[in-house]
Amino acid sequence: MSVVAYAHLNPLLDDPLPEDFWGTDITQIYCDQGDSDSERPQLQQLLQDCRQGHITQVQVRQFWELGATVEAISAVLAELSTWVTLQAIGADGGECVSLPATDADWMVLTSQIEAEHRRRRLQVGHARNRVKVLPPPGRAPYGYRRGKERYALDRATAPVVKDFFERFLLFGSVGGAVRYLGRTYGKRIAVSTGQRWLTHPVYRGDLLFQDGAVIRNTHTPILSRDEAAQIDRLLRRNRRLPPRTASASRSLAGLVQCQECQSNLKVASVSRPRQKQKYLYLRPIACGRKANSEGTVQKPCKAIAYDAVLDQTIAAVCRELPKAIANLNPAMPAQVRDQLQAQVTQKQTALAQIPTLLAEGILDQATADLRTYNLRSELATLEQQQSQLPPPNLPQLAQNLAQPEFWQDLSEAERRVYLREFIRQVQLVRDGPHWTVEIQFVF
Repeated sequence: MSVVAYAHLNPLLDDPLPEDFWGTDITQIYCDQGDSDSERPQLQQLLQDCRQGHITQVQVRQFWELGATVEAISAVLAELSTWVTLQAIGADGGECVSLPATDADWMVLTSQIEAEHRRRRLQVGHARNRVKVLPPPGRAPYGYRRGKERYALDRATAPVVKDFFERFLLFGSVGGAVRYLGRTYGKRIAVSTGQRWLTHPVYRGDLLFQDGAVIRNTHTPILSRDEAAQIDRLLRRNRRLPPRTASASRSLAGLVQCQECQSNLKVASVSRPRQKQKYLYLRPIACGRKANSEGTVQKPCKAIAYDAVLDQTIAAVCRELPKAIANLNPAMPAQVRDQLQAQVTQKQTALAQIPTLLAEGILDQATADLRTYNLRSELATLEQQQSQLPPPNLPQLAQNLAQPEFWQDLSEAERRVYLREFIRQVQLVRDGPHWTVEIQFVF
């Protein structure tokens, strides 16, 4: 006499059950795999073993797993209830539920089974399209239209999305790019929508599915890989900055902090009466200097000319950046890059072998499609990790950035991009009327 379990798994929807799912009282597990309409040899074997009287109890996750139709399930339940005790423990292994005792309870169970079968049929249809790398259901994203098997560019709206990306790359502000769309094209979107556009894989030529998998290079991208990597860096950099400084026109905005009063410094524009010329200063936002230990009131930290701080910052970057990069361990990024490339090569080799295995009959079409989908999803994850690594030519790039002439040829917007790329904070160190700057790099 023994207690056994039965489960039916669809590889398109269900993950393999954990080894401890059924508990320790189960002596044998019968498991069929495939579509709901496929043959179920393990279920037939279970029925045969029950007829022989070797089994006392059968546990299932849900009663609807015992057949493809309500009629088939009713027949199996009627036969099993003749020989054994039947219990459903739920998909999460919760409280056990026995067969209904009244006709009203049977009607409720029948309606639940029919509803679950309808839901599973919809999920299977979506999963088959997902495995075939077809676009997910629903309306196409803004900038695209639905084609026969892939998204196609919408000539009317794709330029709007492209201009949005270019505006963000130029000024680094999501809100500013959103307002630009409203002024220029009359396209009004929320800032959260603009944020989602910047990070959504569909605009990079990839498909994102409900299970979180990303398949690369499925349709024409609006955003190139280099532009996408630059946007990711801009978004990471903006998260480190104080609010309302991401799109500031001045390159030092949000980077400078007074070491004495620990206040961030803002860029202030000052002009004289009846003169068009303006002067820029860095001024503490909230100076913390009030009184010393002796009770003497101290004057707030004075403002400092913006151009003088900028010149010293550039000089410090030219002097210290090559040293900071030289102190990095070059073997660590290279080792990670080699490991990721080895995994990419392995996945690509396995992906190239699938047509051969399919032709030899080792894999059927459904299994080959599912394996291809999983491999392409894993490749997308590895390639995304590769794109986030520091560039291998970082020492050579540091040598270019160490040239003062390089900084003089940049516009303020371009200078802002480079400074925020490498600098975490600029500390303003005061010594009476004199001051110096200390650079804190991001690495």
